[in-house]
Amino acid sequence: MFNQLGLIGCGLMGGSFALALKRAGLVKRVVGYSKSPSTTERARKLGVIDVVAESALLAVAGSDIVLIAVPVAASESTFKAIRHLVEPGVLFMDVGSTKREVVDAARRVLKDRVTSFVPAHPIAGKEVAGIDHADAQLYQGRQVILTPLPQTDAALVQKATDAWSAVGSQVLKMTPENHDAAFAAVSHLPHLLAFAFFGAVARQPAGRDFLSLAGPGFRDFTRIAASEPTVWRDILLSNREEVLKQSQRFRHALDALEHVMRSGNAEALEEMIRQASQDRADWQMNAPRHGGPR
Repeated sequence: MFNQLGLIGCGLMGGSFALALKRAGLVKRVVGYSKSPSTTERARKLGVIDVVAESALLAVAGSDIVLIAVPVAASESTFKAIRHLVEPGVLFMDVGSTKREVVDAARRVLKDRVTSFVPAHPIAGKEVAGIDHADAQLYQGRQVILTPLPQTDAALVQKATDAWSAVGSQVLKMTPENHDAAFAAVSHLPHLLAFAFFGAVARQPAGRDFLSLAGPGFRDFTRIAASEPTVWRDILLSNREEVLKQSQRFRHALDALEHVMRSGNAEALEEMIRQASQDRADWQMNAPRHGGPR
């Protein structure tokens, strides 16, 4: 049981965590702060938070658990705003979709106080954002990845594990570097491809007519092209090195397929398709059941 959650960023992710803790009976009070006063007031009216804080620092004051639910690009300025109240024994977490940029900012700003910070990435979300869509069940049955640093307080890592588990999440741990490499491959590059692919079809002279003929498979793939632009701009830029590495691997694979097609070698093309199908079957057989990554 926590006495007070300090919530910095009263949007979908932060609001859902606050509601989930309340529903599980794990927190007595939630104090929330957002840059927009109307957002925090809306969060209070919805019962997501109990008290509106006028600053990030005041949201931290008196809290024994703090969730930083701001864009990755705003992490450093947030750490600077609260660093004087980052105390031992208080659990600080974030929800950023990339980790190395957040971790580097925490190291620069918090210095020896970084022991209180447990970086987290809940693999959950919706196609809509904002406090009005906060959902106490958002994290139910989803994976949450923790990327603690070598100096992170082990007791706080356990507290973070227990908190996420209590709201129904499956907790995994990995390094920030491995996290960003993995999500560049399975989430960030697919979004980049969807943005490019949909634009390439839609902007052809007859593109709209082509799109009217699209089946479910096409629609499933291009659905992610409708993702919130500002959010995905920040995600892709914050992990650009890993995304570009994955993009280069994709180009090599596409080049190989195109080369076989140009040669007209039907047997080689069939074998490449068969291998891809087999790789997918092998993956699907062993894949964990969880919500898709962001």
